[in-house]
Amino acid sequence: MTGLEVSDVPLVERFDLALVDLDGVTYRGHLPVDGAAEALTGARDAGMRVLFVTNNASRSPDVVADQLTGLGILTVPDEVLTAAQVAASRLRERLDPGATVLVVGADALRDAVRDQGLLVVGSADDHPQAVVQGFGPEVGWHQLAEAAYAVAGGAWYVASNLDGSLPTVRGYAPGNGALVAAVVTATGVRPDSCGKPSPMMYRTGQRRTGASRPLVVGDRLDTDLAGARAGGYPGLHVLTGVSSGRDAVLAPPALRPSFLGADLRSLHMTHPVPHQTDGWWRCGSGAARVRRDGDTGALELTGPDDLDLLRTACAAAWAFVDAGGRLDATSVPEVGPHTG
Repeated sequence: MTGLEVSDVPLVERFDLALVDLDGVTYRGHLPVDGAAEALTGARDAGMRVLFVTNNASRSPDVVADQLTGLGILTVPDEVLTAAQVAASRLRERLDPGATVLVVGADALRDAVRDQGLLVVGSADDHPQAVVQGFGPEVGWHQLAEAAYAVAGGAWYVASNLDGSLPTVRGYAPGNGALVAAVVTATGVRPDSCGKPSPMMYRTGQRRTGASRPLVVGDRLDTDLAGARAGGYPGLHVLTGVSSGRDAVLAPPALRPSFLGADLRSLHMTHPVPHQTDGWWRCGSGAARVRRDGDTGALELTGPDDLDLLRTACAAAWAFVDAGGRLDATSVPEVGPHTG
């Protein structure tokens, strides 16, 4: 299924683990997202485990845990899973203990590789068996060149993630994917990527916790929710970060969430789904339909601009597109709570 799912009980009662993204979900920059601390504390009190999952490979779990604790979300390092840890774990699946790995990135990635019993080297002249690349603000031409030499020489190429941009307090800066592109351009070799939207991070988190009913929680359809769909995990899309309600309406099947929420407090809510009557998709006081003109259609909405209206908009648009129709994107307004 690629549509919305119903939950007649709050999500904290239905799922035993929340795999929670960080930036745009729990905080924005250095500021907490409204209601995040209370929602996550309440989720734990209800018996739901919380594991924070991040594509950021430049910060250690200790640093992330300290930041979250400072924002009122009491966290220990074991409750943080970074792309650096997942990449290092992936290396260890193929390489023997003591194997040589050229690391391009921050100290957190080097530490994660060493924790797997692998030997970190700094030059292609050391004939590394693998190259692993993660974001680090200190990464420059010399490190990228060493990576290119090693990859061209046959080393296995692994990337923590392929995010093209990185949010900062000044705006968006080049992310790890932009730096990986330099090595790809030089060698023609594309790396194995361990971060979202690969579901590898979610599978690693599920194994670590032993959870049987995990829920992915994120703000980006193209990473968080795409990874959920790829791995077969239910996903909650919260509207406190990058992807908007309109983005959800226009999402292709591979990026669609299972649940919609204004913020993390939606973990404590039930989630209805729209039903179609008289050509309209209805949920609560909201209704939506696609007015067809041949194979093309325009979205029509009526009702208060809330989550129920967003649910009806998604149901109507997705049903129309999945039946082979072509939705006029200009007919889709911003819809749903505007909390981002």
